Amino acid sequence: MGKTYERIDDRLRAFIGRQPVFFVATAPLSGDGHVNLSPKGRSGTLAVLDELTVAYLDFGGSHAETIAHLRENGRITLMWCAFDGPPTVLRVHGRGEPVFRDDPRFAELLGRFDPSADGAGLRAIVLVRADRVSDSCGYAVPFMDYRSDREIHRQYFDRKGEENFSAYCEGKDHVAVSIDGLPSLPLPLSPRTAV
Repeated sequence: MGKTYERIDDRLRAFIGRQPVFFVATAPLSGDGHVNLSPKGRSGTLAVLDELTVAYLDFGGSHAETIAHLRENGRITLMWCAFDGPPTVLRVHGRGEPVFRDDPRFAELLGRFDPSADGAGLRAIVLVRADRVSDSCGYAVPFMDYRSDREIHRQYFDRKGEENFSAYCEGKDHVAVSIDGLPSLPLPLSPRTAV
């Protein structure tokens, strides 16, 4: 039977820390807009900042639907599934905001992550404040074994380098504007603030 929690306690924080992948869901206000669901999984790119606040690093390489939805309405859900151990699904429903590279908070927030998680291609930090924290059984979630992170994403953006990243973003469809026409990542991309 699922439970609702008032906060992300040490046990839930440890559960989150053990999961190599999580999922992010957002949607526009429009009833005919596109719901977005994205997997996230580069090691060290998620941080539990306090009992009600989670943040993750948002990298290039795909559309920017999550950013667009957060700018429009702020609604977001994060989900973790246990693919080994006891069957559990954990969700954090909340309000999110993208913290862009020129935001005065960017450097301080980035300092809360493992330094090895940072890299070329970082567009924003997504900050999520939990309204609801709940778990449910994961009885239908299969057992799967984690082998390692894929390094292709990191390698690709390391080769591209910071100096070419803004041009890369400007050349991609649905980065400045979502597939539903909502403003997304502000372009040209601001230079990164120093940590």
